[in-house]
Amino acid sequence: MKAVQVVARGRAEFVDVPMPKLLPGHVLVRTRKLSLCRTDIRMLHFAPEDAYPFPAGTTGHEMVGVIEAIDAPGSGLQVGDTALTLAPNHQAMAEYFMAPVEHVIPLPFPLPVEQLLQAQQFGTVLFASQRLPNVQGKTVAVIGQGSAGLFFDYHLRQIGAERVVALDIDAFRLRLSQQFGATHTIHNATVEPGDAIRQVNGGELADVVIEVAGEVSAINLAIDLVRHGGDILFFGYPRGQTIPFNFETLFHKCCHAHTIVGATVEPNQASTHKALDIIVSGRIDVKPLITHRVPFVDVMDAYELHRTRGDECVKIVIEMPEG
Repeated sequence: MKAVQVVARGRAEFVDVPMPKLLPGHVLVRTRKLSLCRTDIRMLHFAPEDAYPFPAGTTGHEMVGVIEAIDAPGSGLQVGDTALTLAPNHQAMAEYFMAPVEHVIPLPFPLPVEQLLQAQQFGTVLFASQRLPNVQGKTVAVIGQGSAGLFFDYHLRQIGAERVVALDIDAFRLRLSQQFGATHTIHNATVEPGDAIRQVNGGELADVVIEVAGEVSAINLAIDLVRHGGDILFFGYPRGQTIPFNFETLFHKCCHAHTIVGATVEPNQASTHKALDIIVSGRIDVKPLITHRVPFVDVMDAYELHRTRGDECVKIVIEMPEG
């Protein structure tokens, strides 16, 4: 079968590899669609040097496919089911992928599968939000308005944040922010973001800051924007292993800082199921997120488009050949 493999920093190739051999408790899924996220770019460009080359299938982890074979009696899954397939090892950028049965979620069909696919990332946002304090009546700044940041905008308003302040260096992404719940937007490429936060928040910095971009500058900006005694959630995967970090400011602000990763450890994939239910119910419209559809043969171009945020891209869906 054809797969993509990240073979060195900044370089991925198509490779021919054997079909996965089905193991007990697992499901073989024929890949239909994947969507890219910034963690794919991290693996391609910013992983530790000794991590390269990665295994075949890297890098892709947001995937919908069709179940081809099952070795999991009593699972309730059936051959031919379309399923959201979680791939925390990032090895799903291939024609076939084998997943543990607990990572395979059969999908309903009220919406196109490319929309249901977005439940994977939305689920990680809901999972991460369990680390947040009570945000009712508070001001929350969200740094980075890619798809994950937009999902945070939505969810924060649902759980009672009074102000959701969206920040991004790309103006085109901020145009989506208010659609997803942001009450204020800051184009921090053109204004001083701390001053801008104070202008919309009664002269105060944010009660809570969520860093979604993973860029070194954004990680340190989160420290600048949080009030004394506030909370920071570092959600974005850092673009490096050792980075400049403004610890002195963090230390003197006496704030609470959390990191979060690994939503698939959650029992019964509860957050992913919740995300799927919200999408299916129509409470959130994910269509505006999906800006580009790229055939599998052109996936290398898609990685680069996503890395550069070119052509006003937000969510890029990779489409596998049918049949």
